[in-house]
Amino acid sequence: MAEDDEVFRRARERLVERLKSLGYIRSDRVAEAMLKVPRHEFVPEDLRDRAYVDSPLPIGKGQTISAPHMVALMTELLDPRPGHRVLEVGAGSGYHAAVVAELVKPDGRVITVERIPELADFARNNLKKTGYDRFVKVLVGDGTKGYPPEAPYDRILVTAGAPDVPESLLEQLKPGGRMVIPVGDWHMQELWLVEKTEDGEIRRRRHGGCAFVPLIGEEGFQEPES
Repeated sequence: MAEDDEVFRRARERLVERLKSLGYIRSDRVAEAMLKVPRHEFVPEDLRDRAYVDSPLPIGKGQTISAPHMVALMTELLDPRPGHRVLEVGAGSGYHAAVVAELVKPDGRVITVERIPELADFARNNLKKTGYDRFVKVLVGDGTKGYPPEAPYDRILVTAGAPDVPESLLEQLKPGGRMVIPVGDWHMQELWLVEKTEDGEIRRRRHGGCAFVPLIGEEGFQEPES
């Protein structure tokens, strides 16, 4: 087991160095977080040998764990800081929440909302076995409506493609806060950085094309009829 851990650690180091050389990782803080979080613990057992390949991987129920370069890019744009309260929409495997938890701990907190109960369980188990359950709370629900009981949030991270920025999420974002969200159609989107100024003005900046699974919910896409 220790030998496997060492193999994974070296693979993780190579991946982080590659993402730094390509410009996806720009800060030491994000590099250190991605070095610490064992991505192989957040993918299905039969895909562990591909955990440090820079590509998305299936995690079941038609969902994926994002490619490491996208996790790095979104985390850099989000800029989570120690003590921040962060809302994540779309827990998936729990990996991105763990990376963010590394950046907000020990006093910060990540609330992640997953609409698929089986994936919420998968994320909870992954976070528990890696120790991040101390900093991350996984909920089942419609993430497009946010989670008002813990609002407002310093940062909001959306890990699925939306037709537009959900109003509920804008309302739950603190003045001075940031949201990172893919916006577009069912298959292709642009990555947006949405900032709320101290006086409540909303500013949007685009950061290139991306392809996420669709954000399903009351303020997102409607689930197709089977």
